[in-house]
Amino acid sequence: MNHRDESSQDRQQIFTVTRLNSAVRMILEQDLGLVWLTGELSNLAMPSSGHWYFSLKDISAQVRCAMFKGNNRRVPFRPQDGMQVLVQARVSLYEPRGDYQLIIESMQPAGDGMLALRFEELKRRLGAEGLFDEARKRPLPREPRAVGLVTSATGAALHDMLTVLGRRAPDLPVFIYPTQVQGSAAIGQIVAAIQLANRRAEVDVLIVGRGGGSLEDLWCFNEEAVARAISRSAIPVVSAVGHEVDVTISDFAADLRAPTPSAAAELVAPDQSARAQRLTHLRQRLAQAMARRQTAASHGFALLQKRLDHQDPKRRLEQQSQRLDELASRLQQLLASRLHLGERRLANLELRLQARSPEKLLAAGKRRHQLAEERLHSLMAKRQSLAGHRLAMLSARLDGVSPLATLGRGYSITRSASGEVISRASQVSTGQSLITTLAEGSLRVRVDSISD
Repeated sequence: MNHRDESSQDRQQIFTVTRLNSAVRMILEQDLGLVWLTGELSNLAMPSSGHWYFSLKDISAQVRCAMFKGNNRRVPFRPQDGMQVLVQARVSLYEPRGDYQLIIESMQPAGDGMLALRFEELKRRLGAEGLFDEARKRPLPREPRAVGLVTSATGAALHDMLTVLGRRAPDLPVFIYPTQVQGSAAIGQIVAAIQLANRRAEVDVLIVGRGGGSLEDLWCFNEEAVARAISRSAIPVVSAVGHEVDVTISDFAADLRAPTPSAAAELVAPDQSARAQRLTHLRQRLAQAMARRQTAASHGFALLQKRLDHQDPKRRLEQQSQRLDELASRLQQLLASRLHLGERRLANLELRLQARSPEKLLAAGKRRHQLAEERLHSLMAKRQSLAGHRLAMLSARLDGVSPLATLGRGYSITRSASGEVISRASQVSTGQSLITTLAEGSLRVRVDSISD
C-alpha cells in the first residue's frame, strides 16, 4: 500500500466533535440498554419546562441524570435531595457538552423498589425455566369431592372462604392446613402445608392465600420455595393472595389466580348451575391468557419502541429540551447580573441627581436672585441720587437761561396770532392784534402805532 492510500484512510477516520458525540451516544444506548441502579438524590432541579435534572450518588461516585416530564408524571411521590431511590434508566450522552448521563424512565423509593426488583428478577428467572407456562396449568375439577385451604387459622381470609363455601356448597367437605402467612417462618410452613395436602390426597383442589397487606406482608408468597411447591403440587392450586390489585409470584405458579380469597372460594365451589361455573372458569382462563398475551405484546412493543427511539427525533427533542433548560438558566443568571448592574447605575444616577436636584438649584438661584435684587436696589438708589443731584444742577442752569426766569424779572414775550415771536417792529402792522406773555398770565393788545 502506498503513502497516498494510507493518507486517504486516515482522512476517512477523522471525526467532527458532533459526529463523535453522536456515535458514542448510540453505542451507550444500544449496548447497555435499560439498567437498574439505586443511589441518593442530590442537586435536584425542576425548571418550568416540567423536566427534572439531578445527580445520583453513592459514597464514592455520582452521575448526572435527566427525567423528562412524560416519565416523571408517573412518579407517585415528591423527590427531594438526600432521598434514596431505585431508578430504571437508559445510559446516554448529552451531545452538546459531551457529558455522560442517565435518562431516567421510572423512579421509586429504594425500600419498596428493592423488593420490586427482586420480584421482577425471580419472575424473569422462573418464567425462563417454564414454571409459568400455560401448558403446565391444570383445569379445576367441576365437582370437587373436597377443598383444602392453606392459610392462617385465625385470619379473616379463612372466615371469608368458609362463609362462601358454606353458602354455595354446604355439603362440600373442607380441610384446613393452618400455616403462618407473614414473616420468614411462613415460607417453610406454607411449603410444608402444600406437601402435607399432597401426601394425604384428601382434597381435589387447594386454595393457597391470605388477606390483604403491604408488599412486605405478602412477601412470603413471592419466595421461590413457595412458587416451586405450588408448581410441584399434584393437586390443582388456586392462588388467592391479598386484594385484586396485589400480584405475587404464587399467582403465576398456581393453576389459577383469584383476585381475593372469597373469589377463590367462589371459583372452586360447585354452583347450582354447572354451566355458569364452567363459563366463569373459562372466562378466568381467557383473561389470564389475554393478560399473558398482552404482556408479551407489551414486551415486543417495548423492543420495537427501543429500536424506534434510536431512529426517532424524540431523542434529539429531549436533547434540545435539555439544552433549552440550560440556556434558560444561563439567561436567568445573565438577567440577574444585568439587573444588579442596572441597580448600581441607578443608585449612582440618583446620587448625581440629588447633587443636581432642582430644589437645590432653585434655592441657589433664589439666593443669587436675592443678592442681585439687593445689588439692583442699591445701584438704583445710587443712580437715583446721582440723577436727582444732576437734575437739580441742570434745573438751576436751565433756570438761568429760561425765558420764564427772564419774564420773572419784568420782561415779556410778544407773539402774533399765528404764534410767531415778535422781536422787531417791522414784523407787525398798525391795528394788528398781538399776544403778550407775562411772568403770570398774558395780554391781548392792538398796535396803535409803530416806531423804529
